Amino acid sequence: MTLLPVTRLPTTRHAHSRPGAPGAATGPQRRQLLAWLLSAALPLGMAGCSGTLLPQPPAPPAQFTLDPAGAAGTITSADAAVASTPARTAAASAASSPVIVVALPRAAPGHDSTRMVYLRRPHELEAFAFHEWVDTPAQMLAPLIVRSLQDSGAFRVVLMAPSAASGALRLETELIRLQQDFSTRPSHVRLTLRAVLLDTATRQAVAWREFDEIVPASGDDPVAGVAAAHQATRRVLAALATFCADQTGR
Repeated sequence: MTLLPVTRLPTTRHAHSRPGAPGAATGPQRRQLLAWLLSAALPLGMAGCSGTLLPQPPAPPAQFTLDPAGAAGTITSADAAVASTPARTAAASAASSPVIVVALPRAAPGHDSTRMVYLRRPHELEAFAFHEWVDTPAQMLAPLIVRSLQDSGAFRVVLMAPSAASGALRLETELIRLQQDFSTRPSHVRLTLRAVLLDTATRQAVAWREFDEIVPASGDDPVAGVAAAHQATRRVLAALATFCADQTGR
């Protein structure tokens, strides 16, 4: 057998692959190019992930007021009985009617924040995660008490403390509880307010009373609890105004 000679083909090296050839990218240049590509791609990648992978901020909680004035609802027989108490007219508020100063209501522990409180077990307070009061219940009660006393017509002027003016009487209140109770079905809202009427001159207590209202809710959810709280607030305010007016003998 005759062996044929092996012919080697010439190898061709491209100019851009030879080190030092014109147009060839050096090591530092390649690293700079890679860094630029990464810096340009990173914001695009983050923008694409922001709608899917990154956590979204939680939705703000729904906020509610305690003012029952604009709340829609059915007037129950209990509400009608309270509302049937004769209110004093403006004409009856003569110069001899006393001036009363309303102190800012205090609140018992657990009821001094904007959290909307509920119970599932006795004595264990919990709070809704996505529903809250627009202000603390005690703060919201203050102007409602002033308005209720003024509407009663039993007082010449109703002032909110602190005030530069003084009055013959001072009303101090404490919110004992405002909570929705789920231990029964349907749930119910309980509002308890303690009131003390003081003689400003002697600093002696004229009278005191604790107002406690329990109103069934139309459902087992916080929105139904707010509606029940409005009813309870309306009843307590009416009873409080009658109580204060009775102490003036009018």
